[in-house]
Amino acid sequence: MSLLLPSLLSMERTPVHAYTISALLLALLALLFHTLLQLGNSWHRYYVNCQRLRCFPEPPRRNWLLGHLGMFIPGEEGLTLVSQTVGTFSQAFVTWMGPFLPVLSLVHPDYLKPITTASAAIAPKDYTFYGFLKPWLGDGLLLSNGAKWVRHRRMLTPAFHFDILKPYVKIFNQSTDIMHAKWLRLVASGSTSLDMFEQVSLMTLDSLQKCVFSYNSNCQETSSDYIAAILELSSLVVRRQHRLLLHWDFLYHLTPDGWRFQRACNTVHRFTADVVQRRHQALNRLGREAWLKSKQGKTVDFIDILLLAKDEDGQDLSEEDIAAEADTFMFEGHDTTASGLSWVLYNLACHPEYQKRCHGFSNCSMPFSTMCIKESLRLHPPVTAVSRRCTEDIKLPDGRVLPKGNICLISIYGTHHNPAVWPEPQVSLVTLFNPLNSKNKPPLAFMPFSAGPRNCIGQNFAMAEMKVVLALTLLRFTVRLDESRPVRRKPELILRSENGLWLHLEPLGPSCESRLPAPRS
Repeated sequence: MSLLLPSLLSMERTPVHAYTISALLLALLALLFHTLLQLGNSWHRYYVNCQRLRCFPEPPRRNWLLGHLGMFIPGEEGLTLVSQTVGTFSQAFVTWMGPFLPVLSLVHPDYLKPITTASAAIAPKDYTFYGFLKPWLGDGLLLSNGAKWVRHRRMLTPAFHFDILKPYVKIFNQSTDIMHAKWLRLVASGSTSLDMFEQVSLMTLDSLQKCVFSYNSNCQETSSDYIAAILELSSLVVRRQHRLLLHWDFLYHLTPDGWRFQRACNTVHRFTADVVQRRHQALNRLGREAWLKSKQGKTVDFIDILLLAKDEDGQDLSEEDIAAEADTFMFEGHDTTASGLSWVLYNLACHPEYQKRCHGFSNCSMPFSTMCIKESLRLHPPVTAVSRRCTEDIKLPDGRVLPKGNICLISIYGTHHNPAVWPEPQVSLVTLFNPLNSKNKPPLAFMPFSAGPRNCIGQNFAMAEMKVVLALTLLRFTVRLDESRPVRRKPELILRSENGLWLHLEPLGPSCESRLPAPRS
């Protein structure tokens, strides 16, 4: 053993050993040089981007490190600050999320037009704000991009034609009747103040499950695992957005919230996949003509339409694609409509004179009721902003350029509260939406369902449901503010109220009860 040691030590000075050490040092130097070069390139791109963004104003930062972090918080104070900032910068402004991440907010119709009318390939959605939904919603219309989005959008558009939506009005009526019957029982038992978000969300989920799957879970009266999973997923996504450490998937999957999210996803996916597979098997077994004949006299639901959809080459949607679109419609359809309905009831409670004009009319297409809905959507848009990250420079009307690669926030709330667009934007004026008054407004002054190629495909569905539910509600009830529970707005996935949106309900006479169905056992 003692003889081996000198021989091993002598190898340190052999040419092979020296060459190996030299090669390693050269590799390390090359890696260091490559890293420094990348850092230099990144710094140069950052510097050039900062210079290009200097033409856009920005509100005062907290400091150089935090930028505007913590200023535009998702709550009442944050929305108030947005309104104040828009009053100062009425076209566009930049905010900084820390020292390196700029967000360009557009708040004027003239400046929104170039980006909202750009193709989906040039102005795709930014996944900073949408990526957490991917495990739940897959590649549905909300999250897909490129050729897949274009193909699906064309195939799904016929599903929201007015003729397809007409039979759904009966479903809207049925689900609203169930909600109102429950309200009467709660009022009779002494619960005159109810949280509209809780009540209306269950109603919209109930009607959507019937419209999408032709399935009645009776979720307004009894618990449903599928409905509970959808509500839990929405809550978990919002919680994750506010916890920066959990933005990394590998950390999130190790937490109790991550486990709950996965279990809820599995529940939703199992339900959707089971319906799609059974319906697909029936279509294959009977054949297209016989299957269509079996549907005569029945309401054609969303799954039926997706199963029959074909692209320009005659290709069907896969079962995975159909499930993703159904899950997306359930998510987008229930929350946004529930928010819109809850806030219009709140706004009518704030303005009894408007409510009085609506009372007594059962026709959901009444012009004044529609004007009330639109003004409420202006004041309280369900989705306050949508984000894009452009792949090309976008030229704005005044010659300024929106540099590619930056997060661009299409601020729906900011535009709706811009005094350069809407005089006295915080004041509720239903007459703003009188056809005579609104005809001179630019189209993008009012965009509660976004705008351009990627606008909400289900906006006709949402408006039809809101009209029906509002008309029936005001036919049967008067709504009043609950002064003991102040309302503080809170933008999450949709615009909510911090502690619920509580309103007092007063039934309009005994005849109201006679028109409602008996409770189901």
